[in-house]
Amino acid sequence: MPTFVYMTRCDGCGHCVDICPSDIMHIDPTYRRAINIEPNMCWECYACVKACPQNAIDCRGYSDFAPMGHSVRVLREEEKATISWKLIFRDGREKNFVSPIRTTPWGSIKSASDYAPPTKEAMNSQELAHEPDGLNIDKLPALTPDQLKLGVV
Repeated sequence: MPTFVYMTRCDGCGHCVDICPSDIMHIDPTYRRAINIEPNMCWECYACVKACPQNAIDCRGYSDFAPMGHSVRVLREEEKATISWKLIFRDGREKNFVSPIRTTPWGSIKSASDYAPPTKEAMNSQELAHEPDGLNIDKLPALTPDQLKLGVV
């Protein structure tokens, strides 16, 4: 489900506009508050929810973790480096999920141009670019061509 903005909480800072990958978060020219101009095009990445310093953007949860009649509140707590998801069920019960915010210093992640071009062997392997090094493991589990013919077991 798409995100939506509580206009009374929004201060029009534009953090959600800057981070939205589908460019659907805009600042309303009349009210100077954020709006989701095309909810049907929302990728549901929740980047705007996480970026909002006013906690003015909410989303509707998926039915696998939030049944009908629920409400979901998202709280960004930078001092704790967490994102908290609070579900309130129809019967009044509450459930809280807490996820860490991944924070790395600016420029600490290498860009694609910083890596050497892939070799011919790498182009023919099942691994993605820079795997397994990027995952800090020795080797990825992989199926042999014979196992692929057998199907999933």
